[in-house]
Amino acid sequence: MKKLKVNCDSECIDIAINTIRKGGVVVFPTDTVYGMGCDPYNKDAVMSIYKIKKRHGSKFFPVLGYSKNEISKIAVFNEKSEKIAEKFWPGQITLILKLKDEKIKKSLNLGDKIAVRVPDNQCILSILKECKLLVGTSANISGTLPFTDPNECAKNISGYDVFIDGGKISSTGESTVVEIGDDLKILREGSVSKQEIIDLF
Repeated sequence: MKKLKVNCDSECIDIAINTIRKGGVVVFPTDTVYGMGCDPYNKDAVMSIYKIKKRHGSKFFPVLGYSKNEISKIAVFNEKSEKIAEKFWPGQITLILKLKDEKIKKSLNLGDKIAVRVPDNQCILSILKECKLLVGTSANISGTLPFTDPNECAKNISGYDVFIDGGKISSTGESTVVEIGDDLKILREGSVSKQEIIDLF
């Protein structure tokens, strides 16, 4: 496939969707940083992202979903996670939930948990509206800082099929990562503060 850099319009969204369906890798803007994704059920596409990021296979990728409803098809919500999702999605909270989809468990080489999020960015949501779920990791080499500038991002990574330029992202940082079990653990404090989450309960 020829490498393409395109804008975020309806024609280019269609190109991105078709690329993902054919097993390609797409770079896209999110509400935090530039991300990179593929069909989470396509093992070869997932392996391509590991190669692009030069990332060790033991580090798992999160999944972006179009809505809480789509994510609930692969992961289990309890009362706490329901409340957080209702309040902060679409937005900058990643939830680590119990996984219930055996196919995605296999293709992403996961254990019993999965990291999931609904991003608050129209461009990626337009793709997710059709694709429902995508691998959604930052578009950078592992161990380096993620990008908010599309030109810097495109200069520093290669191996993708389509790059959607959504302009510079005004980001307040990475998503906050919350693991939900019997207790609630903040694994990474990002754009949403620990206090904002605690205040829900």
